[in-house]
Amino acid sequence: MLKQTFGSTRGVAKEKLDCVVIGAGVVGIAIARELALKGREVLVLDSAPTFGTGTTSRNSQVIHAGIYYPLNSLKARFCLRGRELLYKYCSHHHVPHKQIGKLIVATRPSHIPKLNHLMNCATQNGVHGLRMLEGFEAIKMEPELRCVKALLSPASGIVDSHSLMLSLVGEAENHRTMFSYNTTVVGGHLEGNSMHLFVSETKDLGNWNGRSPLNPELILIPKLVVNSAGLSAPALAKRFGGLNTDAIPLVYYARGCYFTLANTRVAPFKRLIYPIPEDGGLGVHVTLDLDGQVKFGPNVEWIDGIDDISSFLNKFDYSVNASHADMFYPEIRKYYPSLRDGSLEPGYSGIRPKLSRPGQSPVDFVIQGEETHGVPGLVNLFGIESPGLTSSMAIAEYVATRFLR
Repeated sequence: MLKQTFGSTRGVAKEKLDCVVIGAGVVGIAIARELALKGREVLVLDSAPTFGTGTTSRNSQVIHAGIYYPLNSLKARFCLRGRELLYKYCSHHHVPHKQIGKLIVATRPSHIPKLNHLMNCATQNGVHGLRMLEGFEAIKMEPELRCVKALLSPASGIVDSHSLMLSLVGEAENHRTMFSYNTTVVGGHLEGNSMHLFVSETKDLGNWNGRSPLNPELILIPKLVVNSAGLSAPALAKRFGGLNTDAIPLVYYARGCYFTLANTRVAPFKRLIYPIPEDGGLGVHVTLDLDGQVKFGPNVEWIDGIDDISSFLNKFDYSVNASHADMFYPEIRKYYPSLRDGSLEPGYSGIRPKLSRPGQSPVDFVIQGEETHGVPGLVNLFGIESPGLTSSMAIAEYVATRFLR
């Protein structure tokens, strides 16, 4: 595959570096900051014109408590630790956020065992402050709500993800991190004990015909490479010559659309409202942003992947089909029966990189080093979906602690 795709690298400029992070989403930025705080020189590469244009800017902006994830999983560990780090960081650096709490609701008696399971799972994970509420208690807190029972999570909250990333970028830059946008890593190979990264300008990739050899414009030779490329991380890993491709998991893509609540001066809820989780996601839930806008979503729509280069350029289909509102109304009215017809407007969509197929149990985050794939100095991050935002600083802490040499 590499021989077919890449042209000659003879005469291409080479540059040795300390650390390279591929991907300037919140996880990549947090890793760069953590490496920089440990005294390393870091270069962050992203194909987009700025940071955070992928998954990070297309989610619910929720700080999760750690309720849903299997005991001792990376998702459970990183969500709890990440939540603690995130609240502290946001408070210290004046990043807009609010610990507003969340209600997970059972809208019919058959859901109550699932609610009890979530309570037990969360308690085992070390989530504190949870309370099981009778329906009337939850409705007293949120009069527009309808449910027979609810689980209250006081630790859940919301954050302005753009302001968070802006703060992390600034701190990283203050500690000798450089960010290079419009710059795409298109592959690489292992030479000796060093990873050689093939780098092209994004604009040149956009003009590539897909048939002629792809000649990199620069070869970077870092001591440490962190592949935090989000949706395109598996596709990029497959283009690293010398890597054991059996270590790269299959990836599936789930698009989730959000609709906003229109023509409402006062938000109907003060807290996040979540139904019982569904296959592929957490159900169509109520989220609030810091300006008070109400959003409903995301749904789960399994979509096909795209070719590698289009993936690197984030050319996924993010369109929101207005007709999907017809599916949202009945789901939302299960817990918000007074939702008026015509009050939902198309918002935005995001795509989750999932490591499980439809109908399968969710799969944990995958963070792998040389012991798994055989390439010294390479760290791959796969399947960093929810709770990736909440977990970002904990993932950074883990990567820096485990993989720095």
